[in-house]
Amino acid sequence: MSGKAAPPSTLKLVGLVVAWYAGNTLYNVYNKKATNMIHAHWFVAAAQLVVGMIWSIVMWGTGMRKAPNLTSSDIAACIPIGLCACIAHAGSVLAMGVGAVSFAQIVKACEPVFAAAVGLLLPPMDLKPILAYAMLIPIVGGVGLACIKEGKGVDINMEAFMWASVANVAAALKGKWGGSVTKNLKGDKSKNMDSANVYAVMNIISFLFTVPMVIYAEMATLPEEWDKAVSAHGSQAVIMNIALSGFFFYIYNEFAFAFTASVGAVTSSVLNTAKRVIIIVVSSIVFVEPMERNTVIGSAIAIGGTFAYSLASKGKAAPKKKSA
Repeated sequence: MSGKAAPPSTLKLVGLVVAWYAGNTLYNVYNKKATNMIHAHWFVAAAQLVVGMIWSIVMWGTGMRKAPNLTSSDIAACIPIGLCACIAHAGSVLAMGVGAVSFAQIVKACEPVFAAAVGLLLPPMDLKPILAYAMLIPIVGGVGLACIKEGKGVDINMEAFMWASVANVAAALKGKWGGSVTKNLKGDKSKNMDSANVYAVMNIISFLFTVPMVIYAEMATLPEEWDKAVSAHGSQAVIMNIALSGFFFYIYNEFAFAFTASVGAVTSSVLNTAKRVIIIVVSSIVFVEPMERNTVIGSAIAIGGTFAYSLASKGKAAPKKKSA
């Protein structure tokens, strides 16, 4: 008999995707509401991670999920990945805090460009098929077109663009460095590191790196910003939106990790691209974000290019010829 585990059922996979998409969309909505209320976006990013930490601690404390059993060397190996997770999360929060959710999602559609560059620049080199690299052209072109406003020319929210790009770089580095580490942790059953616990550990490390940035960038103005937000919106609304954004952030990531573990990175990447369409449409409706013709066409080209890149990446690059 084969020792391989049975593949997940179609119903389970559909359930994971629905939960992932719903959680991701709701996260973006509540995150934007929270960052609109309080101009302390590093603080919001940190608070969102606290919600996930509480969730994990409750799961471990009640025995509903086995607690990780990690050595100091295991934790040390996770630290660079947790740092990248911190920057990727905070960069996304800040990008959506200072700009439109739809614009941040359009820029984040460029993530494969950054991943391809990191794969080539950092050892071990990760060569993709030529077709995959060709698909980077419509991604960049589509994002560029989306930034051209009719009658205004190029119109870019540079701060939002910068933070979304920082998030893309961090996500690319996390993917590059994290694969082998998480594979090794999952491979040792004694460590209790399934997909959910891998994400929980990264979430905790990410929080520990976010706290110094809150202190450095916002601690001096945080009490004043909090008072302004409470005065304008009420403490209940501010706390609720931060808490809900943190809850849906953790939940959608946990479902996404579980889905990726079940089907593989390529299929997950394809669906990760498709989700941006839903987020852009929903955020445009909820926050009345303008979607001009160039924005719609450029977004479609960029997201389509990302979709094609994910599919093309499944192929194998031509092997290098060995010298005699």
